[in-house]
Amino acid sequence: MIGTGIFTSLGFQVGDLPTGFAIMAVWAVGGVCALCGALSYAELGAALPRSGGEYHFLGEIYHPSLGFLAGWISATVGFAAPVAIAAMAFGTYFSEVMPGANPLILSLAVVTICTLVLLRDLRLGSAFQNASTILKVALVLVIIGAGLWAKATQPISFLPVKTDGPLILSAPFAISLYWVMYAYSGWNASTYIVGEVRNPSRTIPLSVGLGTLLVMALYLATNAVFLRTTPVAEMVGKQQVAVIAGAHIFGAAGAKVMASFICLGLVSTVSAMMWIGPRITAAMGEDLGILAPLARRNARGIPTAAMLAQFAIVVLLLLTATFQTTVNYIQFSLTLCSTLTVLGVFVLRWRRPNLPRPYRAWGYPVTPAIFLAISAWMLVHMLTEASTRRPSLWGLATMALGLVVYFLSAKRAPASV
Repeated sequence: MIGTGIFTSLGFQVGDLPTGFAIMAVWAVGGVCALCGALSYAELGAALPRSGGEYHFLGEIYHPSLGFLAGWISATVGFAAPVAIAAMAFGTYFSEVMPGANPLILSLAVVTICTLVLLRDLRLGSAFQNASTILKVALVLVIIGAGLWAKATQPISFLPVKTDGPLILSAPFAISLYWVMYAYSGWNASTYIVGEVRNPSRTIPLSVGLGTLLVMALYLATNAVFLRTTPVAEMVGKQQVAVIAGAHIFGAAGAKVMASFICLGLVSTVSAMMWIGPRITAAMGEDLGILAPLARRNARGIPTAAMLAQFAIVVLLLLTATFQTTVNYIQFSLTLCSTLTVLGVFVLRWRRPNLPRPYRAWGYPVTPAIFLAISAWMLVHMLTEASTRRPSLWGLATMALGLVVYFLSAKRAPASV
């Protein structure tokens, strides 16, 4: 979860949310939403233990076409786009360390290297993932500690003021919230690899629940430190907010060192998404003949064809899209899929009350209802606000294309005897 969003999102929020309390509120609301979603996904992951995430859940709960639709999004852009976004951020931050380096070349290089490592040895990729995750958490803790210790601070208050109430209910808050939800991306990641997890009824709830709580605390503290140490005017509209804040916390030389560690953390994000995404594609290939080639695995069980297909999509995005347009494009369809999945907790309890549930969502029905309310609020604003309407419609168009592919493949499938 700790990756691109925490190091890039704040610059796209401070322009519309002018108070410290509003910024903290948007990150807190996003954390609560992610936690409620994680608890719901944990119930589904324990009750329906198979890799595939929304592809498996929606197909089991509603209809195979909806499962395919979620899988189509995941296979085409749902994971490829976050990989591209993290790689873009890597290129931007690494060019801060080495001025003059081409960010695009750096982005392409990190994606290529991660793909080659994961294709060669899954255990090596897993070991790197664990080590780099520890490094990211350590880096965030250092930033928080140094930022709280810093004596030079900005005149910002985190206490609520009269204008914060209307601001929190406004469209800018909703738009900022989807940047926050992008930063929390990964709260449901372990449910995509349930089939490869030991004791999923225990592991999945712990990983998504405790992991989300930990990340929420780190995110709130990190943003408070950024706002406490760095003039807002310097961060507005900037992607590399961590380097800008780092210069105020550690000085120019320290900021470059911090950018180097952020780059390592972003490599971890690229690696994680390149690891998980092909599992969904491979699961789809196992179920649909038209996608059967993508289900092929090598002797080590790695879905090589699916991984190479995702790599090709990532490269295409890197060559044709920008950071902000890519985030805007994927967020609507991903939010819609997760909303349908959490709604499935209610549907599954109604339709299959006797289904064994090794884990039941804590706080049901309040927690899934909170997630659904916040997500529906974001979806409405994504479709109605001028800045997000067009990319959201492109996301809907991508989903519609997926339905066309599904029904065409269903027509071509031989009738069962």
